[in-house]
Amino acid sequence: MGGLKYAFRDSMRLVFRHWGLSMLTIFTAVAVFYLIGASILLVMNTRHVVNALEGELSIQAYLAEDTSPDAVAPAVTMLPNITKVSVITKDDALKSLQERMTGMSGILTLLGDNPLPASLEVWVDRAENVPEAAKRLSAIEGIVDVVYAGGLAEKLAKFSNFAGHFSIAFLLVAITASSVVLFNTIRIAVYSKEEEIGIMLMVGATPTFVALPFVIQGMLLGCAGSFGASVLLWFSYNSIIDRLRELLPFLPFLEKGALVMKLGVILVGAGATVSLIASFIAVEAYTRRAIKPL
Repeated sequence: MGGLKYAFRDSMRLVFRHWGLSMLTIFTAVAVFYLIGASILLVMNTRHVVNALEGELSIQAYLAEDTSPDAVAPAVTMLPNITKVSVITKDDALKSLQERMTGMSGILTLLGDNPLPASLEVWVDRAENVPEAAKRLSAIEGIVDVVYAGGLAEKLAKFSNFAGHFSIAFLLVAITASSVVLFNTIRIAVYSKEEEIGIMLMVGATPTFVALPFVIQGMLLGCAGSFGASVLLWFSYNSIIDRLRELLPFLPFLEKGALVMKLGVILVGAGATVSLIASFIAVEAYTRRAIKPL
């Protein structure tokens, strides 16, 4: 217990002894973990928007004049990746057209009998599966034409994949940058106490006892930086989302609530883990050389 108290006391002494470097490390960690958190929130919102838009992607399958929608619907329902099928009769199609052309009913009277075909509105589970589903629908007897937003479906699928790959690459770069900064901070602290560490090792102190204050110092700096980043995310997320809603009111974005709070806990945990590993590597390399016999 006494050794642990010494380690905490010495780690705080190290933080304040190199307060300029400690503040620089904290600010760097804040920036890095804020960017990590922001990229994660961006990817989560992107996936949420893509999933919402995917749920609204539908294929319009138009039927031959003598084909009953109820006769074709069961075969369509059995196709893979189909989540929902709605029957649109000739009367339903005409009523929908009349609603969209309110004030222009005179034009519709020129059509005489209802010329609109019956159709099926088909929803697919994912945007990337829409083109294949459209091909399968075209092969069903009784369906004469298939219409869907093919370009939108493909772009949604590509953008979703890009967002996932970008977030992984950015996460690796950011964690590497944070580790390098913390590693150098701890290494400088070790060198500042090089003589004292050497004496402690010579009189019988274990490498773990010597390394513990430096590891705790690194964890304190990493946790402080990631906690600061979490606080910034909490206060900035809503204002950013409100601005995006003004620019893109038709897109559904995630609410703050527990989302940012959970992300903050993850960031603090990541900060503690990264700083622990970086600090351990920095001090372990020196203590290994120090105890190596001449």
